[in-house]
Amino acid sequence: MSADAIPDHRLNSRFVQELKWALQTGDRERVGRLLQQEVKGVNATIELSNDDWMKDPAVALPPAVLLGLWSLEYKRELTSPLCIAAAQGYTDCVRYLLEHGARPNLAPGGKAALHEACGNTNEACAELLLEHGADPAQLNEEGLAPLHLCKTPQSFRCAKLLVRYGALVTQPSEDECETPLHVAAKHGLQNHAHLYLRYGADANSTSSSGETPLGAACAGAQSTEDLDAYLQLVRLLLIYGADPNIPDQENRCPLHKASRNAQHGLVELLLEHSADVNAMDYNGVSPLSNTLQNAVLKLELQPHLTVQTLLNHGSLKVWPLAFLKVLTSCAAAPNTVEILFNSYSNIAVTYKWVDAVPEEVYQKHQTFYESMFSLESKPRSLQHLCRSTVRKHCGKDCHLIIPRLPVPKFLQRYMLLDPEGVIY
Repeated sequence: MSADAIPDHRLNSRFVQELKWALQTGDRERVGRLLQQEVKGVNATIELSNDDWMKDPAVALPPAVLLGLWSLEYKRELTSPLCIAAAQGYTDCVRYLLEHGARPNLAPGGKAALHEACGNTNEACAELLLEHGADPAQLNEEGLAPLHLCKTPQSFRCAKLLVRYGALVTQPSEDECETPLHVAAKHGLQNHAHLYLRYGADANSTSSSGETPLGAACAGAQSTEDLDAYLQLVRLLLIYGADPNIPDQENRCPLHKASRNAQHGLVELLLEHSADVNAMDYNGVSPLSNTLQNAVLKLELQPHLTVQTLLNHGSLKVWPLAFLKVLTSCAAAPNTVEILFNSYSNIAVTYKWVDAVPEEVYQKHQTFYESMFSLESKPRSLQHLCRSTVRKHCGKDCHLIIPRLPVPKFLQRYMLLDPEGVIY
């Protein structure tokens, strides 16, 4: 509907004011009565909001507009009785409206009732709408189909309904060209992803930015709380043939994204499936550099474990003369600094390193930094040099060979760069 069209129920009408109050207070009975008895027809257009400040010069503009934080754009929310009932989960009201001729695909404000039902995880309403001919492939004003709006674990039943009624699991969104599998991957929804893959979703489909579902999952894993969900999801995508080395338009592979998020488990899983540990993006940044750049921001995720894993799988080390820069950005993550430092057979410690560590960080981790700075102009221990020789011999297979060596476990851990809190 045109933005200039006159709705059946204007924003300032008694009906809309009463309806909005009933919605705000959760008065289901009153909402049902208004939509079923007092509305001007089951397919009426209702105006719930209108931010058209331009049409009335006397209107005082919000401060955010005057400061340039909001654009002076004509925004108007138009809807229908069926959309309101579906969004609120009022199943009986949805049934009544449909039985009295409400059109399920009517979208006066750019959203049809099925979008509202799925976006708010109201599966009973979604089922009624689908039974009455709602189009599971209809796009809303943002170019999204109902499946794209299934973004939470609670929306799984809606997703199953949509697929059962013919929704296309390969349907791309209008602007970003993201499939429902991209959406599921981004939000760590293993059950959704499994459903889509069983119905023919392509594990290697790419969005307009070149993002694959695997890349979306690795980028979406941001915390420790949801790590297990993303691990299971990534494992599922790999089982269905996801290629861990497909880059996006910035030439970033899934390993770059998992490393940036310091998701050690995901990094290990990708490397087990032949991810390129030394892939470079268009800025020349490797997965190891991604982790180092974000180590302090991801301290709760123990970024040193990601650094350790990458090095034990053959990651190229940072250029020795750039170690000062690493120390400047990673000083508050001493375990990360220690593992990287010990990956070199020998690296020159200089007086400049002392200035790179803030005083408060030095005081907090004094034992470690004293041990490292004490190596200025001194050689490393014989034990460390032996470790470096073994690691050089094992190369990218350190993670495979060293655990099989007939030496005590503590020596295996030492050779695999387990941090000790001091440097010898």
